[in-house]
Amino acid sequence: MLPYRRRLRSRIFLSFSLFAITLSILFAASAMYLRNRLENQLIGNSLERNINSFANAYYNNPETQGYPLEKIRGHVYSQRKFSNVPFAWRDLANGVHTIKQVEPDGSVQQYMLAVRKDPHFWFFVRYDSSQMLESQQRLKYALIAAVGVFGVLSVLIGAWLSSRIMSPVTDLARRLRALRKSGRLEPLAPHFAADEVGEVALALDDYAKRLTELLQRDQEFNADVSHELRTPIAVIASTTELMLTSPNLTAKLSERLKRVERASRQAAEIIDALLLLSRAERGGQVQDESSDVAEIVANVIDLQRPQLGNKPVQVHFLLESSLTVEAPGSVVSVALANLIGNAFKYTQEGDVTIRVQEDRVLIEDSGPGINPEDASRLFERGVRGEGVKGMGAGLGLAIVWRLCNLYGWRVRLAPRPEGGAVAMLEFAKKPG
Repeated sequence: MLPYRRRLRSRIFLSFSLFAITLSILFAASAMYLRNRLENQLIGNSLERNINSFANAYYNNPETQGYPLEKIRGHVYSQRKFSNVPFAWRDLANGVHTIKQVEPDGSVQQYMLAVRKDPHFWFFVRYDSSQMLESQQRLKYALIAAVGVFGVLSVLIGAWLSSRIMSPVTDLARRLRALRKSGRLEPLAPHFAADEVGEVALALDDYAKRLTELLQRDQEFNADVSHELRTPIAVIASTTELMLTSPNLTAKLSERLKRVERASRQAAEIIDALLLLSRAERGGQVQDESSDVAEIVANVIDLQRPQLGNKPVQVHFLLESSLTVEAPGSVVSVALANLIGNAFKYTQEGDVTIRVQEDRVLIEDSGPGINPEDASRLFERGVRGEGVKGMGAGLGLAIVWRLCNLYGWRVRLAPRPEGGAVAMLEFAKKPG
C-alpha cells in the first residue's frame, strides 16, 4: 500500500482542506482589519465633527465648559489655563489620536481624543473606546471559533469530496488488483461511465487484449516450433547413433559424428525445456521429476568442451556435496549449459572451475569479467555484455532467467575479485 501522503485521494483531500482553512483565515483576518479600520475611521470623522461643533458652541457661549455626550466629553482650556491641560495631551497636534492610559489599579484604558488648538483656546473631545475594544476582542474570539468550525467542516467535506471524486479511480484500482491476483482477463470499461476514468479503463482493456494476444502468439510459436523440431532432431540423433556403429569409420569421422550426437542431444534438451516453459506459462502442469545435478554438470561439461578448442584453459569439476533437485534434467541442463558455455566461450586462457555445493552450482572463470552495473541487465532479453564479440542474440541468459522464475531458483552473475566472473545457480531447498 502506498504511503498516505503519496496517495492521490490524500493529495486531493489535503489540497481542499488547506485551501478552505486558508480561505477562512484570510476572511477572518480581512474582517477584523476592515472592521477596525472602518470603525476607527467612522469614529475619527465623528469626533472631528463633534470637536468643531464643540468649538463653535463655545465661541457662541463661552460659559460652556463641558460638552457631555454618551461616551464623549469635551474639554476647553483658555490661554491662561494651559497649565491645566493633562500632560499626555499637551504636545498632541490637531486631529484624532488613540491614547492608552494606565489606571492606578493597573488596568489599561484606551480612548480616542480629538484635538483642536486655536490661538487662544485648546479644544479636546474624548471618546471612551473601552467598550469598542471589548467588542473587538469578542469579535476576534468569535472569528477564531468560526475559523475552527470551518476548519473542521473543511476536513469533513474534503474527506467526503475526495472520496466521491476518487471513487471511480479507487474502483478501477481495486478491479486491477483483483485481475492481477486472479490472472484472468476481464474487460474493465463496461463498469465505468464514458468519462476520463472510462477512457483509461478502455485503454487498459485494449492494451491488455493486445498484450495477451502477443503473449499467446509467442507461446504458441515457441510450442509449435519446439514440437516441430523434435522430429528432425530425433532423426539426426538416430541416424548419428546408427552411423557410429559402422565398423568402417575413421577416428576423425567418428569424432565428428560424436559432436553431431552431442549437439543433437543438447538441441533435444533445449526443445524439451522450451516446451515445458511454454506449457507452464500457459497454466499447464509442470513435470515432477528428480535430477542428479552432478551427473548433469558432467554431461554439460562434455557437451560444451568443444567451445574451448585449443585454448589453454583448464577445466576443474569439484563435487563438494551431492545435490538432487525436483525438476526435469533437461531444464537443469539448459540452465547450466548457458552458464558453463559462456564461461568456456569467453575464457581465452586460465581456468574454469565448476563447484557443486549443497544447494547451488558455482561457475568461476578467469575470462574478461563483467561490469557490476551490467550484471543484472545481462538476464534481459537481447542484452549482451559490454565488449562481447562474436555471434549471439543475447537470449540464452534470458531463457535461464525464465526457467529460474518457473522453479523458484536464483541465478546471478558477478565479477570475481581475482579477475574473471562467477555465475551462481542456487536451487530451491526441499521443504522439511
